[in-house]
Amino acid sequence: MKQKLVIKVSMNKDKSRSKAMKIVVGANGVDSASLDGPEKTQIVVTGDGIDSAALVTLLRNKVGHAELVSLGPVEEKKKEDKKPEDQDSKPPPPPAAVWSYGYAGGPPHYVCQMNPAAGGHYYNNDPYSCAIM
Repeated sequence: MKQKLVIKVSMNKDKSRSKAMKIVVGANGVDSASLDGPEKTQIVVTGDGIDSAALVTLLRNKVGHAELVSLGPVEEKKKEDKKPEDQDSKPPPPPAAVWSYGYAGGPPHYVCQMNPAAGGHYYNNDPYSCAIM
């Protein structure tokens, strides 16, 4: 079960903030960590199977005063299934086919698009392109 911790740490400078973040991110079970709150003094940690007491004790020993503000499950956002209104409005582009002649640094690669409506034949919309094959 994913859980969310909010830890308040006394951090005055950027060096202590980065040190605290390295400690938190290096702990077992941590998925993400971010700074939050006024003056960036709170660390919000999310993960699975985090030992909150050990993490707070580690921060107290390495950085300074630390206290656990809140501990609870992560609130998951509900996704609503949205169906597109016009599925036929624009078909997906056809896949591209690339030919290379195998020369290292030699001639350029030729790219044409495949037209599935024409039975899988290759076509190129540019009238000035080279049609040598």
